[in-house]
Amino acid sequence: MVFEPTQSKALEGKRSHIVYLLPDKVSPLQAVRNYQNDAAAKGGKTLFECKSPECGGDGTRSSDGGGGDQSLAMLLTSQDQIKDKAFTNGSCAQTGRTGEQRYAALELPNANAFVSVLAYSLEGGTYCTAFEHRTIVVVDVLELKAMEQKMVTVKAEEMAQSITTNGRVALYGLYFDSGKADVKPESKDTLAQIAKLLSSSPALKLLVVGHTDNVGEFNSNMDLSKRRADAVISVLASQYKADRKRLTPVGVSFASPIAPNTSEDGKAKNRRVELVPNN
Repeated sequence: MVFEPTQSKALEGKRSHIVYLLPDKVSPLQAVRNYQNDAAAKGGKTLFECKSPECGGDGTRSSDGGGGDQSLAMLLTSQDQIKDKAFTNGSCAQTGRTGEQRYAALELPNANAFVSVLAYSLEGGTYCTAFEHRTIVVVDVLELKAMEQKMVTVKAEEMAQSITTNGRVALYGLYFDSGKADVKPESKDTLAQIAKLLSSSPALKLLVVGHTDNVGEFNSNMDLSKRRADAVISVLASQYKADRKRLTPVGVSFASPIAPNTSEDGKAKNRRVELVPNN
């Protein structure tokens, strides 16, 4: 039986897949805790962790295929993805029967990366016995692609022209971490241009409208998009001396897409903040 996680997120970047055989008497729990502590020391955090059987699926199987229930290891790395020849160390480490199993998903914001750590003890098997009762750690590191900065900062004059012509201007130079409403420092160029727009048009009042893609529930995205709009206004008021009374936050979730949410490119286009005149 195949199982799917209750929550997941699609990410794009460079993936590194590494398998470690740990020294004797190092437990799966110790292995995962070491990665979590190292991530925390580098400004990272644990997004999710579990131990068998709470991880789901068959907690006694690694990436070995066949009948029965799917395991977490199979979900992370299918047997088809294992390139090591049968009965070699690499193959045995990833296809043997497992005992204790621990898992953690980590985020490293400073490195723009995510790390998946699956640790398990190997139990006896017919052919792979050399690693019996030893801990295996399967680590997947995903380094996200750097965000394109080219042609992102819209000048104040261009904002004004778009508002006059189209009744709004869409901005992609306001950055937030996934699922969060804190305005990232990389947004400063666009924030400065919004402040310049307000300064050059003293009578202009604006709706600051947050838009999201369709990842997650509609209502949670409604709240997120509103909080992001609020955060933009707060930064403009506190750091750029903008008059908060001229700015009204609005969140619309994914109710107003400008592209299909069926691809990463479409989702990226839909994640935006728009300025709409409110005079």
